[in-house]
Order: sequence, then C-alpha cells, then structure tokens
Amino acid sequence: MAEALRRRAERFGRRGEWLAALWLIVTLHRIRAVRAKTPVGEIDLIASRGRQLIFVEVKSRASAAERDMAFGSVSQRRISAAARYWLATHPRLAGHDLRFDVIGLAPFSRPVHLKGAFEAGSGEWR
Repeated sequence: MAEALRRRAERFGRRGEWLAALWLIVTLHRIRAVRAKTPVGEIDLIASRGRQLIFVEVKSRASAAERDMAFGSVSQRRISAAARYWLATHPRLAGHDLRFDVIGLAPFSRPVHLKGAFEAGSGEWR
C-alpha cells in the first residue's frame, strides 16, 4: 500500500515537472535540464531565456490552496547548493545571470510562476 502511494506521488510530481517545462517552453524559455541530479540535491528544471539561467523548483499539489501553502516549503539552501554544483560542471554557462523561480501547479488552475522567488544562499524570499 505505502509503495503504491509513493509511486503515485512520484508520477504526480513528474507530471507536474513536465507541465512546468511545457509552461516554460510556451513562455519562450529553453529547457536545459530536467531533474538535474547533483551530490547535494536535485533541481527540478533548469531553463534559460536570453542570458538568464533559471533554476526552477516545481510544486504540484492537489488543490490551489495546497499549492499556495507549498511555496513556503521550498528548500532554498539545497537548491542554491545544487545550482552552484551544477554550474561548476557546466562552465560555459557561468557568465549567465542567475535566477531562482518556483512554479506551483494545481488541477484546473493556471500555473503560478514566481520569478526570482529568492536569491542564491540568501534564505530570504523576495
């Protein structure tokens, strides 16, 4: 039972990442990586637009209210550390401006895209 719930939750999360990537493509972003794994954590999506490199955390929830509450649970330090590691392994992108976004998804509602949700290592929301 617990294994089935875990698999269902993982499928729900993957579908959310796919929808968030589609949202970014429609809004003229280039997807550079999906589920980028580093020794210090995973980054859901890495996208770019012009000279801006965007590290995206995706929050998929069953309702809009749950989605909105999930924005506070973003692990900024983990994402920042993973982004630094990922950049070290992709030096040709080091000159880009960096941005950290959060995309929240819920059924029957438009994605909520918080651009520049926080600064790397600051721990502070904008």
